[in-house]
Amino acid sequence: MAHAQVLIQAVERLDHRVTIGDVAAEAGLPLHEAQQGVLALASEVQAHLQVSEAGEIAYVFPKNIQAILLSKSWKLRWQATWKRIWKVLFYLIRISFGILLILSLMLIVLAIIAISIAATAASQQGDDDRDRRSGGGLIFLPRLWLWLDLADIFNYRYDRRPAKPADSQMNFLEAIFSFLFGDGDPNADLEERRWQAIAAVVKANGGVVVAEQVAPFLGDLGQGWSQDFEDFMIPVLSRFNGEPQVSPAGGLVYQFPDLQVTAKERRRMSPPRFLQEFPRKFSRASAGQIMGAVALGSANFIGALVLGSMLQDQALVASAGGLVVFVNSIYWLLLGYGSAFLGIPLVRYVWVQQQNSQIAHRNQDRQQRATVLAHVEDPLREKLTFAKTLTNETIVGSDNLAYSTETDLTDQEIANRDKLDEEWQRLIERRQSS
Repeated sequence: MAHAQVLIQAVERLDHRVTIGDVAAEAGLPLHEAQQGVLALASEVQAHLQVSEAGEIAYVFPKNIQAILLSKSWKLRWQATWKRIWKVLFYLIRISFGILLILSLMLIVLAIIAISIAATAASQQGDDDRDRRSGGGLIFLPRLWLWLDLADIFNYRYDRRPAKPADSQMNFLEAIFSFLFGDGDPNADLEERRWQAIAAVVKANGGVVVAEQVAPFLGDLGQGWSQDFEDFMIPVLSRFNGEPQVSPAGGLVYQFPDLQVTAKERRRMSPPRFLQEFPRKFSRASAGQIMGAVALGSANFIGALVLGSMLQDQALVASAGGLVVFVNSIYWLLLGYGSAFLGIPLVRYVWVQQQNSQIAHRNQDRQQRATVLAHVEDPLREKLTFAKTLTNETIVGSDNLAYSTETDLTDQEIANRDKLDEEWQRLIERRQSS
């Protein structure tokens, strides 16, 4: 079932009693997809239908939709299990980049120390005390350098530094992944938010809107005649089964009958003035974590360059032992990873700035469209006045039902007959009193 999770979430947000229009508006789905999805979902969980006297239909879903679906479908159970497994796997993938960087730096430092020891042993002259003093000095400096870089970078303060409210708490290994690749597209749900906002505008205006009210939520409106004839409204009409209406002065307004039918009267939320894209952030890691990642990457890159110059003497490499021979065999991988660790964020930073510039331009364009509604001129005023004459919200309440699958048909017929008898009795009493 397409968009199953989106539909379920929409039904749950609407308190489990919905119409097709309610779900389409809440989820931002095309009306025909919402209809097919609601019917399939209602069949799966055995939802009840309530039909009003006017023929409008409301669907009453059980409160435990998720549990019912999981108990019926092995596929959904497997998907839920895989979702938990993938969460763990993705976490391991994220921290693996930091672990590889630390291992790379450790191999480089250990190889430098081993080569230094081998070089010292090869050039020993004098007595044993002088040899030990000379060897100790060469080993001491790399050890001190290793302690200052690694120990400070992995100090607990980097992981526990207070984050800004908008930032997520992440450990240092996660911060390295964020520094490298960012934290995903903040506008991944842009289309969903777009159609939800348009549906909210339609709902807030009683199911009838003009093009100027929808334009601040769309992308490119076209040029020339295409924009003048409001061709950009065609996808909106198609998605929500809308109908264009012509005002007495020849202006176009757009009515959406299916969105005018709702299961219950809800407090109308004010929709946003325009669709706003969120700017991309280079990283949600804290400033200290980013500085630590840069320091660690720089140490790895510089260490790889130093090691490369020391590996030029192959005789010294052979005498240094197995670790140095192994590091020599993967040296270009170490240097490549160190270069990419600093190069990828640099390229990504430039790309993020370009993307944010385009996002700001699109936001400004949509915001300017919204200002048209703040300064209403005569043609627009006439269309808005005509649109108000078409607003008509139909509420499928539980007090005016002609039929419901929640109770037996015979019981409903008896209840309806009793209701009719009461109406007739009141009418007779009213006539007798007059």
